[in-house]
This record gives sequence, C-alpha cells and structure tokens, in this order.
Amino acid sequence: MPAIFSAQNLLETVIGVGVFAMMVWALIDAARTRPDAFPAAGKRTKTFWLLLTGGATAIGFIFMFSPFNLFNLAAIVAAGVYHADVRPALRAVQQRGGSGSHMGPYGPW
Repeated sequence: MPAIFSAQNLLETVIGVGVFAMMVWALIDAARTRPDAFPAAGKRTKTFWLLLTGGATAIGFIFMFSPFNLFNLAAIVAAGVYHADVRPALRAVQQRGGSGSHMGPYGPW
C-alpha cells in the first residue's frame, strides 16, 4: 500500500510542477508582448492579463504540491484561457503582414 501512496504523491507533484510551468510561461509571454497588440486582437489590456496571469502564477506556486485545490484549478483555467484564446490572437496580430504569416499564392491558409 505505501508504494501506491508514494506513486500518487509523485504523480500529484509532477502535475503540480507542470501546471506551475504553464502558468509561468503565460506570465512571461504576456510580459513580453507589445501592449498595443492586446486591443488590436480584441482582447483585454496587457495590464489585465499581467495581473491575471501573475495572480495565477502566485496561486500555482502556493499550491504547487496540491494541484487539485479549488484555487489552483481556477488559476489553471486563467492560464489555460490565456494560452488557448489570447496567445493565438496576439500571434495572429503580430505576424499579420510579416514574413511569419501563413500566406499562400492565393491568400491566407
């Protein structure tokens, strides 16, 4: 039985560290993005996303070894929304017209 509990604790720690890394990545990406890209993408301001991802990162650090805590789950959702919705919109705005845009011979793809 103790081996099962050790495996569960190890898995919980790995998940907590992975989720914390995702939150730190969201915070760093929000900090490195130009402030004018957020309104251009139709998203809230850079300050809003810095506060949200910063708060999520702080909560993720506090509950790193208890990743299924209710507060940590809310922080995971906040960082996940940034990664799934805000970040792709910001990348599309920043790459529009640049060499990194997905333009084919007949238009975007």
